[in-house]
Amino acid sequence: MLIFFVDRFSLALYALKDNLRRTLLSILGIAIGIAAVMAVGTISKGGNYLIFSELETFGLNSVWVFRDRGDKDPHRRVREGSGIDNDDYQALTGGCCPAVQRISAVVHASFSKRAVIQAINRYSNAQVQGVDVTLTSIANDVVIQGRPFRARDITSRRAVAILGPTAAEDLFGAASAIGREFRIGNRKFTVIGVLEAKSRDFLASIGSSGGQDANNRILIPYTILQQMLGHKQINFLHAEAVTQTQADSAAQQLIAVLKRHNGHNYSYKSETMATYITTTERILNGVAMIGIIAASVSLLVGGMGIMNIMSTSVLERTREIGLRKAVGARRSDILLQFLLEAVVISTLGGLIGLTLGTIASIVLAEVTGFPLAPSLTVIVIALVVSVAVGIISGYLPARRAARLHPVEALRYE
Repeated sequence: MLIFFVDRFSLALYALKDNLRRTLLSILGIAIGIAAVMAVGTISKGGNYLIFSELETFGLNSVWVFRDRGDKDPHRRVREGSGIDNDDYQALTGGCCPAVQRISAVVHASFSKRAVIQAINRYSNAQVQGVDVTLTSIANDVVIQGRPFRARDITSRRAVAILGPTAAEDLFGAASAIGREFRIGNRKFTVIGVLEAKSRDFLASIGSSGGQDANNRILIPYTILQQMLGHKQINFLHAEAVTQTQADSAAQQLIAVLKRHNGHNYSYKSETMATYITTTERILNGVAMIGIIAASVSLLVGGMGIMNIMSTSVLERTREIGLRKAVGARRSDILLQFLLEAVVISTLGGLIGLTLGTIASIVLAEVTGFPLAPSLTVIVIALVVSVAVGIISGYLPARRAARLHPVEALRYE
């Protein structure tokens, strides 16, 4: 069997060599099509990785609950406050919601006159947030220096802070910030931790980074920030659902408790990372599909080129086919011979296309800085597609050649 296929392969190469220019043009058509499909697939995969790695910095199971300021009920709309206070928060942390794994209060530093953030003669414009001990776990924040908050920091209203890397550099330069002191207004704080840098450059470039620089933050216990602001209001709740599929249930459970606890005096709304992920997947898959369809047009053109060259080859070799049949060649032998020639063209085109696609991916990765690397799946699919194009394109001409009558073929001029 091996000798049989080696013999057929040698004959296929010999036949294609006789029409080298035409063969090379057909190979080029397939190569361009495969390279285009591979490039689109690689770019799509790299884009997915980049976007989802940045979405992960928000916490993939995150749920945000806050007061609905667009409430149409005039009786509820005129009420002051955030609609969430410490009593509400305590009610929510008592295991009220089965779909919620963790929850943290978040208080914004809405000082009437923006407090100066300074350490000796250095200043920062970081956003100050009051949070609970669970916030860093929910939001995938990693404390790379020092320690995270402890329960006693919150309950005792300790003047401690965790800095984002930008805030730490602004206030203390290249020196270690751990144990150093700085001021927010007239209040002195001690740095107990520094967060790992987060990349949201791509989301920021399209205006979807959440409206804040993740690296330019100062986290302090929400209790001490409330004390500084003189109230017990909480701007919003940042929770983590048990699973991503339970995010909507977690939001509804939290809102139901808040409404009961406040006598339906406020209206609430929620956002979930699961919604953003679903929307992003739908958009990215749609764009990838359009790109692959567009790139596949060149594959279709390449396939038509193979069909054309094989049809021409059948006409030019009609007497050869008649002679082969006259000395005992079967229909299956003729069919296999022409199919093999078509597959050789498409496979060579596929291999060249893979090389071109890989080079294109490397160049694009260098230019854009995106993680664009062709995956094994994309390579296998490209090779399978190239072989399939050869078989499909070469079948009709091969079938016509196999059905030629020997006598009529020998008489053909």
